[in-house]
Amino acid sequence: MLLDAPRFADLNISPERLAAIEALGWTTPTPIQVQAIPAGLRATDVVGIAQTGTGKTAAFMIPALEKLNVGQGLQVLVLCPTRELAQQVSDDTAALSKGTSVRSEAIFGGVSYGPQITALEQGFEVIVATPGRFIDHMQSKRVDLSKVAYLVLDEADRMLDMGFRPQIEEVLKGMPKKRQTMLFSATMPNGVHDLALRITKDPIWIEATPAGTTADGIEEFFYSVKPEKKPDLLLELFKGPGWDQILIFTRTKAGADVLEARLQREGISADVMHSNRHMKHRTRALERFATGKVKVLVATDVAQRGLDVEGISHVVNYDVPLDPEDYIHRIGRTGRAGATGTAITFITAGDLGAMKSLEHRLGRAVARVHLPEFDYAGTPQTESRSAAMRGRKSRSPHGLGTRSAAELTPEELEALLNPGS
Repeated sequence: MLLDAPRFADLNISPERLAAIEALGWTTPTPIQVQAIPAGLRATDVVGIAQTGTGKTAAFMIPALEKLNVGQGLQVLVLCPTRELAQQVSDDTAALSKGTSVRSEAIFGGVSYGPQITALEQGFEVIVATPGRFIDHMQSKRVDLSKVAYLVLDEADRMLDMGFRPQIEEVLKGMPKKRQTMLFSATMPNGVHDLALRITKDPIWIEATPAGTTADGIEEFFYSVKPEKKPDLLLELFKGPGWDQILIFTRTKAGADVLEARLQREGISADVMHSNRHMKHRTRALERFATGKVKVLVATDVAQRGLDVEGISHVVNYDVPLDPEDYIHRIGRTGRAGATGTAITFITAGDLGAMKSLEHRLGRAVARVHLPEFDYAGTPQTESRSAAMRGRKSRSPHGLGTRSAAELTPEELEALLNPGS
């Protein structure tokens, strides 16, 4: 049965596409791909709900590429919230088109208009764009949407959060009514739900993973820390085993710059990525990180979606994200495609309310770690109630020993669950 042992060859994909998939090293389709690809090939509209790292790009791009007529102008339009995601989707499109004459281009702000104008004038078959720059081209009469048969809104929730609704509506006005539409979103708030209902026709709804869940391979820890001790705690953690490729999120651009400078002074190879950096600098930082030329990438939320780098060992929330959904997307940069990873969040006394909101959204507690020299409360090293009650051995990322709840005495277990009491 297909669902018992899914293979790409079972999904009615062309030999050319299967060869490209094999060249990418993909062996087994993900749940969202198993459901979305056949629907896309049937010309059925799709509304997909799936967390980051689940293979959404291939889920919508494979069926789109299968139905292209090369040389017939723009036929596939993908809208994305960020430059980084647009570039990633465009790169994936090129990889999936290997061996064919399909042409694709990423269109986003912060770079020259020249190659983008060329792609539009020459009728590249696939355009992956951010809404703002694409509207610029539309207003300059460079865009011909008359032959677009396949529209994708990727990370729709993020696009609405970023205020792109007017641009999306403007694009929709110019789209042919007879088309296939796919909308993908990690969450489904009312605004996204209403948009999905309005722009799709009799869609199949696919929920590959419940909204707000994280990948199974990610171990999560909350570290109690005094605000002024954050840099010292980070440097201490770096001494532990397995800290190979680290992505750090800060709340502000200034904070990212300060932290990157501190790491450089400590002799740690690092780069920084945020919206104040020119696109060429952001691209260079990402390339250096992806190729291992730097060990640490410090970023704001510009990188929480769309950054697809293999082998990220650790994600560190240097500052607690204000939106619980951002936490999901941030830590989703590790543990991708079945790999394992560790997510660490620094919690100060002022973050307790945000921490409780986050755990409420997750529907579970996250293991706490208290190191006396950094802890804002000065309490001993502990784990959360949930970790202890699961009776499993929880690995401390800084390399300290492990003991399961079953190995603790009643007195030790009480102290573990109620630190400082």
